[in-house]
Amino acid sequence: MGNDGGSIPTRRELVKEAARALTTTQLKETQHEQQSYAWSTDPLTRKPLARPVVSDAAGKLYNKDAILEYLLLADDGGVKKVEDEKVLEGRVRSLKDVVEVKFEVEAGGEESMNGGVERTERWVCPITRRELGPGAKAVYLVPCGHAFVGSVVKEVLGETCLQCNEPYTENDVIPILPTAPADTARLSLRMKTLKEKGLTHSLKKASGSKKRKKNAEKEASAADTKQAEEAKTKDEHEENISDKPARPSPSTSSPRPQAEPAASKSTSGTVPTGIKNAATASLTAKVLEEQEARNKRRRVETNENLKSLFSSRDPKQPSGKSSDFMTRGFSIPANARR
Repeated sequence: MGNDGGSIPTRRELVKEAARALTTTQLKETQHEQQSYAWSTDPLTRKPLARPVVSDAAGKLYNKDAILEYLLLADDGGVKKVEDEKVLEGRVRSLKDVVEVKFEVEAGGEESMNGGVERTERWVCPITRRELGPGAKAVYLVPCGHAFVGSVVKEVLGETCLQCNEPYTENDVIPILPTAPADTARLSLRMKTLKEKGLTHSLKKASGSKKRKKNAEKEASAADTKQAEEAKTKDEHEENISDKPARPSPSTSSPRPQAEPAASKSTSGTVPTGIKNAATASLTAKVLEEQEARNKRRRVETNENLKSLFSSRDPKQPSGKSSDFMTRGFSIPANARR
């Protein structure tokens, strides 16, 4: 086309040979760029990392407010919820699944980076004062969250944090943004082991599943309903006993009739129709009989007490000196003594 004797390559010629593999230098540059981005940017909100910063079981860094926003979103939160789940890959279900990373801070100037402004503070190792970043191979300890250069934790003997004396195990040394396959495999195995023990990344007890919670709520509501029904039945039973009129008592000379079945008593009206248990119906009938006998005894005693208030003499017989008891002082009978 340019009269220079060249040729225009076709698509077949372009894809005829496989793409060349990246050189070691190119791989290091690409990895360094990825690490720099991960150390400076929150993957959920694409905003600069700023304290408080948290990390999940895979060693990735997030802004704490971004994690809180993700947890507060409903299951049907839309596209944002789906994108966040792809980034987190199911590692964060609650705040127990993250640990707040505590960096030692040194003030620094603002520097432009990728068209933006980098944070104005430097995160350094409290022991070596080396800046923690893409080339430092930093680690943090669980559960305290203090961050150091990885070589410091390996060289210093002991299993307590150098800043807060919090005990930890070798398996709880978490590399920040790991790139080595061995570190990634170890973190995956740690996650699986903790899950089998019922623990989270922060070594706290994992919460129960939603299914267990729903079953527990159903069982609790069923127990409450059953208890309420029993209390209601008991109250109705007591009300029926107290409000039911006393049934006529059988004659003392006649033999006591045998207890009828609950069905016949419920039809006669002496026992509430709501009582279907034969034993309960029999007990109710016995209570009613005792109450009836007690009421009859009280009526007899009341009649006798009333009779004792009045004289039992014949009114046709002369009253003698008591004849003018009600009119004494108003009239003097003719036969009275003077």
